[in-house]
Amino acid sequence: MKKKLSYRDKLLELAYIYNVKEIQDYTKSRKTLTTGQIELILKKNKIIIPKDFKSSFFRDNFTKPISKLKSSIIDYKEKKIRDKNRFIRRVENYKHDTSRKFNHGLSNIWKGAGNAGINFLNILPKLGVTVGKFFGNLFTDVFNSIYNQQIDQKSARNVILGFFVVVGVTTVLVAGFNTYKNYDFSKDKDKEAKKIEKKIEKKVEPKIKKPEKKVESKIEKKEKTEKKVAKPELKVKRNKVAEVILPDLNLKTETVIQLFKDVDYDLSKVRNQKLVKPIYFTQFPRDLDDLQSVQLKKETFIKIVLPLVVAENEKILDDREKLKDLSQKKYTSDLEKQWLRQKLLEYKVKKGDLNELIVRMDAIPVSIALAQAAKESGWGTSRFALEGNAIFGQWTWDGQGIAPLKRDGDKNHKILKFPILRASVKAYKNNLNTHKSYSKFREKRKQLRNKNKKITGLALTDTLKNYAQTGSEYTKILNQIITQNRLTDFELVKLVNSVKQVELNS
Repeated sequence: MKKKLSYRDKLLELAYIYNVKEIQDYTKSRKTLTTGQIELILKKNKIIIPKDFKSSFFRDNFTKPISKLKSSIIDYKEKKIRDKNRFIRRVENYKHDTSRKFNHGLSNIWKGAGNAGINFLNILPKLGVTVGKFFGNLFTDVFNSIYNQQIDQKSARNVILGFFVVVGVTTVLVAGFNTYKNYDFSKDKDKEAKKIEKKIEKKVEPKIKKPEKKVESKIEKKEKTEKKVAKPELKVKRNKVAEVILPDLNLKTETVIQLFKDVDYDLSKVRNQKLVKPIYFTQFPRDLDDLQSVQLKKETFIKIVLPLVVAENEKILDDREKLKDLSQKKYTSDLEKQWLRQKLLEYKVKKGDLNELIVRMDAIPVSIALAQAAKESGWGTSRFALEGNAIFGQWTWDGQGIAPLKRDGDKNHKILKFPILRASVKAYKNNLNTHKSYSKFREKRKQLRNKNKKITGLALTDTLKNYAQTGSEYTKILNQIITQNRLTDFELVKLVNSVKQVELNS
């Protein structure tokens, strides 16, 4: 257990930390200094004494326990809210399953009644033939008894049978036409739908490709020459997109800039060709702020964040196209229904409203994402960005975050931290697409899409006043960042399609 230091011991420890020789000399000579003398020496050396050094009986025995009790009560309340939300989700899932089973049972009853009706109609022609024969024989006998002197019995029977045969054939034709007209083809449609679903599942199944031989890249050759830097192995694999995934290697800014040169990653080419290479960093280099050139620092930041933003946008747009296809289907499989439920929960849409889901499931303009990332993370140099991969400064109250240094005493929020940069980008886009504070942003984006206009950052920045406490001043800063750094050039950028994937394994 750590020993509790007195106020005087804390001052002496502070003097040793800042290497105050005057106090050290007094201590070595075994001369006793009072607490006031130590304070004066520290102030003379321009050393600020932290306020929390001074403790009191009231603070240790009343204030701290009360604050701990308050935080435990808040944690308990949040836990109960999470349990309540989990119970609501289970009830909704049970409701959906019950409704689906009930509808399925009604459909089976309706199909069974239709089949019984068709079978009854199939019996009618045979019944007509039997009745026709009976009445034919009856009338033949009657007419034969009346005209047995003038008409031959065999000829009369043939005439009467012919008459009833014509009537019977006409009846069968009419009944057959009505049966065909009212026939339920839902069974055939179900079979065709199942065949189509099987074809789609076969197309969706990923193709397993044979691994290619390992190829040594330029980056690996360079890393072998550097003794101080870790040597990751480069493996080249066949895939649709060339992705360079960099794990937590604590790369220096010089190494990152050289990597961009080796893979020919240039922002001027990205602006002209509207294509970016999928190079995914898990963190920012910690010495990014040491760059003397402000322009080079900004370009390095954009090169790191741009592929992450574009990749998340393309994933959202793929889900949007899939949602459109499913909404036009009359019948969906269990897997498709499960996917829809997952997306309804992810985008926080209630009552299974697919129209609201398609409004929320849309891309965020690249220029807005880059501008907000630059503003909230200090172009990748803030403490939150370096320690918690927090690019967009999202708040949290559940304890899983980084406490701001200049936080007011009555507030207990923290900045949400993430394991990798891409997780921060995904959470930011989910925040804009679901939170009630940004409903105006989603509504204006929907209006632009309905009018077939371009969805740009400058057209939507005025709807983000609620993102920061400064309100309209914050949106002016975003517009300034977008304009000065020409971020609108990246609005239509897409990921490069290629056949090889490069992975850096530590």
